[in-house]
Amino acid sequence: MNRLKVALLAGGNSSEREIALNSAKQIAEALDGSKYDVKVIDLHYRNMTYTAADGSKWEVDKNDFSLTVAGEKSVFEYALIIIHGTPGEDGKLQGYLDMMGIPYSSCSQTSSTITFDKISTKRAVAGRGINLAREILICKGDKVDSQEIVNELGLPLFVKPNASGSSFGVTRVTSVDQIEAAVAAAAEESDEVLIEESIVGREFGCGVVVTEDREILLPITEIVSKRAFFDYEAKYTEGLSDEITPAPISEVIKEKLNRMTLEVYRACRCSGIVRIDFIVTDNGEPYMIEVNSIPGMSSGSIVPKQVREAGMTLGELYDIVIEDSLKRFR
Repeated sequence: MNRLKVALLAGGNSSEREIALNSAKQIAEALDGSKYDVKVIDLHYRNMTYTAADGSKWEVDKNDFSLTVAGEKSVFEYALIIIHGTPGEDGKLQGYLDMMGIPYSSCSQTSSTITFDKISTKRAVAGRGINLAREILICKGDKVDSQEIVNELGLPLFVKPNASGSSFGVTRVTSVDQIEAAVAAAAEESDEVLIEESIVGREFGCGVVVTEDREILLPITEIVSKRAFFDYEAKYTEGLSDEITPAPISEVIKEKLNRMTLEVYRACRCSGIVRIDFIVTDNGEPYMIEVNSIPGMSSGSIVPKQVREAGMTLGELYDIVIEDSLKRFR
């Protein structure tokens, strides 16, 4: 049996680079070695590099998406993308793979572009019965009228990069004099800054995969941050958040979250493994926060915990994703 030649593309150019590399290690271990010939490829700006077991480094030939190690050439047949931020979550890498005719595991270029851009995501799901926080969008360099923002959205509020992930550059603002600094911090990560009203409630992460013939709604996780919100430190520092899977919620709330998760997934034309985050208010109304088109897959990440709770292995879930994407690309 010929094994599928898989490039597990990790790293990337954003602040989330190390997180993606950690995720790649877990995925490589989870994949069935009898089915897949997996090479972890570190993509960093223009370079795609494979590090062999002996420490030697070899460059991927981007002309034909091949790798030659010690004189032996192998052309990759599939790309498993685990790059958080650019160029994986924003669709740039998918555009290259589409041109090369290489099937891949994640959302398409179009879907990735939509879901990485928070305001575009909100526009894609608007009118579909999805509750959304009110917002103001500011372009880098625009004059900021802090008092006008507070008059419209109130306090507290959230200032975040419009296109970024893992809560980099996100600030919870509690006073008008904090807004300018928060906007400047967000502008370090993105050319546009999104300012949203604060939705008070419980936070939930909903993992989902939809294939040609099945819907896999993973057990929902409640995220209880020990900081002011689920920021980067809370996400990746042990002990700063509790992630409860399955979430202790009523069937009514579960059904609402599952319905909205599928609605958002389809509205944004997603594919592959996606995590959609919500806040549920005290009166039981879920508000969508964001779409994670390439969620973290390290041992402490939310989706792998959900997969285990569902009685599956990560390898089994990726078998489903790979099989489905190969069908779509034929």
